[in-house]
Amino acid sequence: MPLVINGPTYRPARIIARMAHEYIARHREQVRETSHRTVASVATVDAIEAVIDAAFRASLRREEGYIPRLSLAILSPEDAGHTLMFEEALPLTPGSLARLSPAVARPGLHVGVWNVRDQLYAWGTVRSLPISSCVIEVAAPGLLVVKHRQIDQSRKLVNVAVLEGDQIKIVDDRASRTADCPPLVSSLLGCDGTSNLNSVDVLVELAVSMRAHGRGGALLVVPSDSELWRESIVHPLPYAVRPRFSTLGDLARESGERVDRHWEADLQRGRGDDRRPDRSRWCNVDHRSI
Repeated sequence: MPLVINGPTYRPARIIARMAHEYIARHREQVRETSHRTVASVATVDAIEAVIDAAFRASLRREEGYIPRLSLAILSPEDAGHTLMFEEALPLTPGSLARLSPAVARPGLHVGVWNVRDQLYAWGTVRSLPISSCVIEVAAPGLLVVKHRQIDQSRKLVNVAVLEGDQIKIVDDRASRTADCPPLVSSLLGCDGTSNLNSVDVLVELAVSMRAHGRGGALLVVPSDSELWRESIVHPLPYAVRPRFSTLGDLARESGERVDRHWEADLQRGRGDDRRPDRSRWCNVDHRSI
């Protein structure tokens, strides 16, 4: 029985839902041909549209003065693995999502959404997502990001599209196939084909950590064999670090040989996410060390 959606909908949701469904379904078939890992069921177009619509309307609300921020993963509890189940599934309404958002705002925590009795409900929370999971993140009022899980070894989700009000921005994964595409761009697009952490992933994780401060900033990547980049910087550098901080650079060099998951804890310590005194928290790393 098809999913029935009552009432008016967020108009761009239908456009993105069809595109995201086709994109994720195509990727799922590619994964199934090359990997024996478990992949998630592909969310239907109607389900993706309904979740985008509810997420957009929830993003415009306020809960005790706070802007709702949450990540919605469309997957069944059976596909999710380790979960935290709600005693009573919550209806997928803007009001219920806004009230739930303060409890699920932490990075890496997703609200599981699935079809129950021909209606979508939030059934619990999940941290580990299977391959090909469709995720809709509420980033800011009226700003949504549609993502999916590409590979099992990385926590990073690949962006499919960005919706801001009535504007739609689709991420073109074909851009990474051009000869002059930098490795960093390929990694951000999720099309670098790597399954292990490498130096590019360290840079991406560092940029995400900087963004989490919410105060702006830029990550400048420069060649290690030239000083010409300094000519484009306003001098003097008020917070330069010397000798340069090398922890992240060491981790990037070691990551290609590591196959365990301990690099996540090492990276958090290296960039100061463990809240202990650490020079990396100043974000004044000489980038040649990475």
